[in-house]
Amino acid sequence: MTGEGIDSLLARMRTDLTMLEQSRDARRFFHSTYLRTTEAVADEIARGGFTDPDWVRDWDVAFARRYLDALDADENGAPVAGPWRVAFDAARGQPGLPPLRHVLFGINAHINYDLPQALLDVISPADFDDPRIRRGREIDHRRVDEVLRDRVGAEDAELGAVSRVTLLDRLLRPANKAASRRFLAEARAKVWRNTTALDRARRAGPVQYTAVLAELERRCAERVRDLTAPGPVLLNLARRGFGVLLPEA
Repeated sequence: MTGEGIDSLLARMRTDLTMLEQSRDARRFFHSTYLRTTEAVADEIARGGFTDPDWVRDWDVAFARRYLDALDADENGAPVAGPWRVAFDAARGQPGLPPLRHVLFGINAHINYDLPQALLDVISPADFDDPRIRRGREIDHRRVDEVLRDRVGAEDAELGAVSRVTLLDRLLRPANKAASRRFLAEARAKVWRNTTALDRARRAGPVQYTAVLAELERRCAERVRDLTAPGPVLLNLARRGFGVLLPEA
């Protein structure tokens, strides 16, 4: 996959953002956040910040397309996976929730459910079995974590610009930033373990893979559903832990 792949992907995301903004769709909060983080990863690729930039570019496109395809399916009335169903229904049914809540719906669905599958799209069984290649993939995976963590402060400011900020919000902001960074690191660490579990399942055949993926979908949908409960969502997540884990085989 060439650099044009990520350029066309970003163009698609910007077009979709315009559509969401024009209709005042609450999904615009996650979409705009994700667009900016995708741009940040693209900038880091261009800067030479990864050990294998071509692989990261392929992964970035595969990852984003899973969300964009779910968004397109929902717009066309087609079925979407459980985590996205919960997130999209919340955007329609509870559009007045704070923007941060809608961002977290999308982040949970995309990282916990889409990311393991996107990693399998670009890591073959042979790559998993090669210690050198696998180590390089893990290093680049962690570097993406660092890029995302660096975005937390900027995204907090972006959300503050479109939110009604209360005194409680201001008091909780340092804790929320810390929780956001912890969420990203912990969730993506669990993603790597889940990716390994999915790799084992795909080697066992399509029946086993379908069963394991269905279990991941169920757990991810439950986690997004947890976020619809009242209360300070990031602090509640910090108490319960972030991400989901597939059971050990």
